[in-house]
Amino acid sequence: MSWNPTLEPQCPGAGGLDQIETLIIPRARDLGEFEVRRALPSPKRQMVGPFIFFDQMGPAEFLTGQGIDVRPHPHIGLGTVTYLYDGEFQHRDSLGTNQMIYRGEVNWMVAGHGVTHSERTSEATRAGQSTLFGIQTWVALPEADEDRPASFEHHGQEALPFLEGEGKKLRLIMGRGWGAQAPVSTFTDMFYADVVMDPGALLPMPEDHEDRGVYVTQGEVVVAGETFGAGQMMVFRPGDAITLKAGAQGARLMALGGETLNGPRHLWWNFVASSQEKIEAAKEAWAKGDWQDGRFQLPPGDTAEFIPLP
Repeated sequence: MSWNPTLEPQCPGAGGLDQIETLIIPRARDLGEFEVRRALPSPKRQMVGPFIFFDQMGPAEFLTGQGIDVRPHPHIGLGTVTYLYDGEFQHRDSLGTNQMIYRGEVNWMVAGHGVTHSERTSEATRAGQSTLFGIQTWVALPEADEDRPASFEHHGQEALPFLEGEGKKLRLIMGRGWGAQAPVSTFTDMFYADVVMDPGALLPMPEDHEDRGVYVTQGEVVVAGETFGAGQMMVFRPGDAITLKAGAQGARLMALGGETLNGPRHLWWNFVASSQEKIEAAKEAWAKGDWQDGRFQLPPGDTAEFIPLP
């Protein structure tokens, strides 16, 4: 998909800085061979729309034989969205999925009542040097879908809407925005996009979504004359007309948001739920470790180890 008129600013400048409701500086965590920066949840904001977890993975470089090894672990009440700028890794889950993900692609795993998965650098990738740079988010499910059966979707780069306007390129990963609709299934009204902007390029934010935010991964963006660099998340006031301007080096960012849920969520370890009782039931089921007949099973092909309950 090429140029789309809804990518071109039809509104005045970004206005005053009071349009930024929240500014989030992610917490960095060193995982040994690469670094993760977590923007959500934060002390200032639990969610942006339905997005309750937002991690930047890398950028990282691995020597031959190195890579990531996220052992099997459980989830409930959420969907995980994995999107890579660079690199690749292997996803396995208790549904029997065995899926490689590469740059520009999306993995969407809906945990619902319960699912287990692992994420590892494949043996083929470890045979040489490799890189990894991407974003992983969790989308909290509405109460009506918290206990739905688990599911998994993979969509290649060519399946995601690609919009190109003056000095900017936008790939819509999930939801609707800028006149396009992504093929990934959703449970609430939302948007999630990868945007690359040339120096000085302008991008209007969707005005018809309740919650809207951006996370800068590379370069800088300017809002109301104030510059915000890589590793910062801005959440904007609802209803305001917002236009982002790329800085002198250009910018790459993730735009996200959508309909807010009916209330805050309980979040513990890898579990998200509308009630503490659901969290406690999931904790008990994982600690029990009944992989044959219990609530959680281990991913086929990756059953030798797992992450124990903290």
